[in-house]
Amino acid sequence: MKNDEPTVGRRVLLRTAVFLGIAAASGMLTGGEADTPAPARAGGSAGPGAPGGPAPAAGPGSAIAAGPPGLNAAALPEKSYRLRPMTAESPARPPVAKPAVRTRPILELPAEARTGRAMVLTFDDGPDPRYTPAILDTLARHGVRAMFFVCGEMATDNRDLLRRMVSEGHVIGNHTWTHPLIPSLGRGALESEIGRTSDVVQQSVGEAPVWFRAPYGAWNRAAFEIGADLGMEPMAWTVDTLDWKEPGTGAIVSRALDGAAPGAIVLNHDAGGDRSQSVRAVATYLPELLARGYRMTLPTLPPR
Repeated sequence: MKNDEPTVGRRVLLRTAVFLGIAAASGMLTGGEADTPAPARAGGSAGPGAPGGPAPAAGPGSAIAAGPPGLNAAALPEKSYRLRPMTAESPARPPVAKPAVRTRPILELPAEARTGRAMVLTFDDGPDPRYTPAILDTLARHGVRAMFFVCGEMATDNRDLLRRMVSEGHVIGNHTWTHPLIPSLGRGALESEIGRTSDVVQQSVGEAPVWFRAPYGAWNRAAFEIGADLGMEPMAWTVDTLDWKEPGTGAIVSRALDGAAPGAIVLNHDAGGDRSQSVRAVATYLPELLARGYRMTLPTLPPR
């Protein structure tokens, strides 16, 4: 029997170890001492869960980043934003009436609008707080409404100007996010450029743009398709004031007046460079156009 004694002893030790393991595990699951925050370590170093210390290990059945029992969600560390659903920051776009996919942009107003000597003033690349407010002031002084094709990277930092545009009766169009050369982009990048800009406008004024203009007037099939999918009509222009070249106020005024005609769509810029010449030119040629009997108007959407 002496030969069996070591075996019996090992069995007793094994049973004892199993019992202690079960008891320890039960304490962790039922909120025993394992739930008590560890005190700070000697020397002022942070313990697990303290600011600057290592993250505490999650116990069985615990929620990730749930924090100590009874902790209010508002008191969680700022990093808890990573747990929020992405949709909280980017609401789903509402369904829109999609126009037909065009193969060329709208260049001028329809024939019925030309009988009243109607024209459209458009401004690209903004909004820019250095120039856009002065242009809005000129338009307001003469009771004229215009179209502003905005770039998302400018719009996101100047949402107050977007709201002013809408409150004063102007129309906001989409001019991509960073003003890229569209044919050089892949479809995914182009979808981001156009979609993000529409999102910023919608978040700022409550409505997404229904007009789209390609930077540099460089269109491709993907631009027409993506624009239509987001409910936008493509618009170009018939009169380029070339103000983006900064040729001088007089040259800009001359191009606007020389190109004036019923149905004309005039291209100006309120950002993308020093637009002080553009500001002065609009203040000069707009009252002259009105004195000649032209009426500044806004386009209507084609039937869908």
